[in-house]
Amino acid sequence: MNARAKHTQLIKTEAKRLGFLSCGVSKAEFLEQEAPRLEKWLNQNMHGEMRYMENHFDKRLDPTKLVEGSKSVISVLLNYFPSAKQSDPDAPKISKYAYGTDYHFVIKDKLKQLLQYIHQEIGDVHGRAFVDSAPVLDKAWAAKSGLGWIGKNSNLLTQQVGSFYFIAELIVDLDLEYDTPVTDHCGTCTACIDACPTQAIVDPYVVDGSKCISYFTIELKEEIPSSYKDKFDNWMFGCDICQDVCPWNRFSKPHNEPLFNPKPELLEMTKKDWEEITQEVFSKVFQKSAVKRTKFSGLRRNIEFLKQ
Repeated sequence: MNARAKHTQLIKTEAKRLGFLSCGVSKAEFLEQEAPRLEKWLNQNMHGEMRYMENHFDKRLDPTKLVEGSKSVISVLLNYFPSAKQSDPDAPKISKYAYGTDYHFVIKDKLKQLLQYIHQEIGDVHGRAFVDSAPVLDKAWAAKSGLGWIGKNSNLLTQQVGSFYFIAELIVDLDLEYDTPVTDHCGTCTACIDACPTQAIVDPYVVDGSKCISYFTIELKEEIPSSYKDKFDNWMFGCDICQDVCPWNRFSKPHNEPLFNPKPELLEMTKKDWEEITQEVFSKVFQKSAVKRTKFSGLRRNIEFLKQ
């Protein structure tokens, strides 16, 4: 076995040991196919108020501009599918990915351990960990690395496990063996397109971010347009509709990451509890949660919007 194959095997085995669902590798190079797509998406203003999407255009498409001398992009998936859901069917809903501890901390920590392992076992390798907060096209890299295909709802889908997982990367200056993409298995299915209440999936494989419930409830800082009244299907933070209806998600199995388990009170809160939530309760329930991103005022705004 040559060094590249040996190193790749070591890294994949360690990623599994750290709890990642899967790990794939691709060559760090300019994403030729993604460039015109991203440009068109931005030109059509599908990012809405997410102005940060316009920054670092070249870095988004070329990892060698992010990590000097980089040769490989190691992509990993981490399951977050919960074993239990919110108990009150009438309570405003939170996207499943935000039930537990903020994933940025959990994954960053695992990736740091993976990088440390690479240093111990392979030697002086330079690299950086990325968890969706940097200009990296996570889904494009994961697809290129054979971890799944990008579905009509623009999420990464995998035959055995669906799509309820986080994607993250280590970009390193180490030559590795590269994986090949898998084929698209969406077929003629349009479940996600048909189910989206705000019609954010404007074409198969194209999501207008500025029409997405997740965008309105998390990213948008001003008032939610009244034209979207009664179209939120009771989602107050994020939205899982296009994933919930996807046939591949019938294969989702609960995660085994204790940090992703929600505080029991989060699942038990009733519609009334949410409508009367105080800053104190918010701070307690969402202590280390991704929901803090909206702040208490943002969550109140979302709950009020659902009530009207």
